[in-house]
Amino acid sequence: MASVKQFEDLEIWKLARILCDTINKIANRTDLRKDHKLYSQIDGSSGSVMDNIAEGFERNGNKEFVQFLSIAKASCGETRSQLYRVFDRNYITTEEFHELKEETITLSKMIGGFMNYLKKSDLKGSKYKTD
Repeated sequence: MASVKQFEDLEIWKLARILCDTINKIANRTDLRKDHKLYSQIDGSSGSVMDNIAEGFERNGNKEFVQFLSIAKASCGETRSQLYRVFDRNYITTEEFHELKEETITLSKMIGGFMNYLKKSDLKGSKYKTD
């Protein structure tokens, strides 16, 4: 019996989760958490990446999934922008900044590629299946 795919199986969701966790680890070892507004924004945007991937997947339709992936991609860009402020305020090193920036660029490209795949796919999603 074939197993049903879950959003947790998606590589983009796994990478988004790692990004979100990394932001949390930075907040735990620095004073970022005390910078309440910036912390709230970057925690929210990094969480939005993984959450929108999951929510779109659970909609069971490619058009809706693409819409939610678009939001996830935008949140990834927002997180990348906020990383500049995290760096400028000396919460992370130059090396950490460049590594995280590259992770967000890679993730954004992967989300975009998956969106393109879904747009071109003949499969429209399980909610459109007819038996």
